[in-house]
Amino acid sequence: MFSYIKRKLSESDSGGSANQTDALLAFKTEQSLARSVDRMGIVIGEDALLQELGYKNASDLQETVYDALRTIRDPEKPATLEDLNVIYEDGISVMPPTKSNVSVVRIEFNPTVPHCSLATLIGLCIRVKVERSLPHNIKLDIFIKKGMHNTEDEINKQINDKERIAAAMENPNLRELVENCIKDEE
Repeated sequence: MFSYIKRKLSESDSGGSANQTDALLAFKTEQSLARSVDRMGIVIGEDALLQELGYKNASDLQETVYDALRTIRDPEKPATLEDLNVIYEDGISVMPPTKSNVSVVRIEFNPTVPHCSLATLIGLCIRVKVERSLPHNIKLDIFIKKGMHNTEDEINKQINDKERIAAAMENPNLRELVENCIKDEE
């Protein structure tokens, strides 16, 4: 898409401002549609896709994810991630669906200290809790808030790598830690 715009803009240098306007209009239209294709090959909007999954809109999915996350307990402290402001509603965003029609949820969290040794475990707990709480397949992108941890890039890679997640959950000690953090209060 960007190469198309660059080409149109370069043509406009020699052909007038109408081509530039067309290129910008095409870009804005493409960006604003946030569209997907249903099973019949018909283009549908993002809200229609979410409604197929049982949500009124993106805010409804965001609230559902937040409700699932707010009860996760901190691995070290007798408090929830919500109590410690590790997770927060504004850190959850519903993104446009993938090309294969899968909803995307981006979750940003904020460790309590920049050298938090359990940030990877917290990210793993967030992933497992959301995947178990939602009855359908979604793509999760989980990230530490920019600038809030000394090794955020490495941790972000770990908590978004399927193979590493699977390997971590095969470890009985780590699995027990995760289960204790995500279990619902009785």
